[in-house]
Amino acid sequence: MIFYDCATAPSPRRARIFLAEKNVPHEVVQIDLVSQQQLGEEYRAINPSCTVPALQLTDGTVFTENLGIAAYLEDRYPEPALMGSSSSEKGAILNWNAMIEFQGLMPVAEALRNSTPRMQGRAITGPENYEQIPALAERGVKRVGHFFDRLNEQLKGRDFIASDQFSLADITAVVVVDFARIVKLTPSEDKHPDLLRWRKQLSDRPSLHL
Repeated sequence: MIFYDCATAPSPRRARIFLAEKNVPHEVVQIDLVSQQQLGEEYRAINPSCTVPALQLTDGTVFTENLGIAAYLEDRYPEPALMGSSSSEKGAILNWNAMIEFQGLMPVAEALRNSTPRMQGRAITGPENYEQIPALAERGVKRVGHFFDRLNEQLKGRDFIASDQFSLADITAVVVVDFARIVKLTPSEDKHPDLLRWRKQLSDRPSLHL
């Protein structure tokens, strides 16, 4: 397998953690987003959406979305289970994963891509260009604060977000929490003690440092 990565971007980090937790052997190809390598013809032939990550299988199949990559790897390498063992666990993990993407990842991305000067004309990832909308950046900042509140509430009395063990939901959430620092948003010691406890606890996992 070939994993198309970018060491500094949040989305491929999610897949990178998943691959590491599963201990899946794979080749890594770095895509330089700063130089817009993802828009070049060579990478566009692999992923026409011009986004990272992408996971190319030995038969040529390419998965370009984190959920697709995770679903494939979970089925191909079932241990450790990162997407749940029981029906209720699977439902809870995917439910929380979707909520984290919509309520956390999207707002951080909106705050960043609609306010950063170097992203003028590139407010949305992909092959098409879109102009920035400053109001979306302002809204994104507010939404991230609400996301921190909700995640802190969920983590009261819990070590993990959606089940009794580390899961896809924790992977997505930790990437979002860390990614939020780029727009100078961090959990508060006063308002989010359980969220901070959870993040500190996860620091011992080697997969988070790759």
